[in-house]
Amino acid sequence: MFFRFLFALLVAIGFAVQAAHSQTLSLKPFKDDLFAYPAALSTGDNGAYTVLDYHEMRDINQRDEVPEKRVRAQYTDPGVRKVQQDLMLKTDAGDIRHVAVGRTEGASIIVLYLHGQGGSRKQGVDDFTFGGNFNRIKNLMAANNGLYLSPDFPDFGDKGAAQVAALIGHYAQQSPGAKIFVACGSMGGMICWKLADRKDTGSRINGLLLLGSLWDDSFLTSPAFKRRVPVFFGQGSHDVVFPVEKQEAFFRSILAKKSYPTRFVRFETGTHGTPIRMVDWRGALNWMLTKAP
Repeated sequence: MFFRFLFALLVAIGFAVQAAHSQTLSLKPFKDDLFAYPAALSTGDNGAYTVLDYHEMRDINQRDEVPEKRVRAQYTDPGVRKVQQDLMLKTDAGDIRHVAVGRTEGASIIVLYLHGQGGSRKQGVDDFTFGGNFNRIKNLMAANNGLYLSPDFPDFGDKGAAQVAALIGHYAQQSPGAKIFVACGSMGGMICWKLADRKDTGSRINGLLLLGSLWDDSFLTSPAFKRRVPVFFGQGSHDVVFPVEKQEAFFRSILAKKSYPTRFVRFETGTHGTPIRMVDWRGALNWMLTKAP
């Protein structure tokens, strides 16, 4: 009887520890009602593919005080700037200017945003553009013992990828228990795919978010793919830079690989920058946390 009791107790403790661990890896809400997705027009692929009802008049003009330049005040909490730092990291790959928001040591989760052509580290921490969505990810990380990083990098090739990899390596050492997710806007996706293909970062990152971005078949043979790192795609149906049909085809090529963990959100009538404005950071990251290797 004693051994049965002891065994049952150990099992119960194990479940309690597991439950506590899962709770630490589920982001608490931040203005979820304001940032909730619009109505779904259709779904497919067992819920992996969703078409959302996006409208510029509602999702930009009614949401912003000055369209595309300043969101209405209720969408932001600028107090998060108290834990925001503009930093320089010296590495063998070069000096990396970056903005860090939240815990630079002992973080439970790390999210990086990599800008597109013509952007900079400042884009990813602008509280008022893109409907306040960057302010939301900053607040989500700050409130959940996380770290948000928005770096500069010299190009979208190997040099840029090497610097971002060095940045990830540094903060991974500072927060060895953190899950690491990389979000890439537009051309920044070139670095996302390069990180997935590198031995160091491909073995370290836990998820990728491609926002109005591009595709790369080399991902299907990368270290990150072999680890089944979850991938989230957000794309506007009227994206004239990276056509939605090509990104959807790439998504389906991934999905076909033994039910690979991937999701695609199509914003109907949305344009190139729509996914950055509209992505539900909390929903996407919480899903990824359940799938992360």
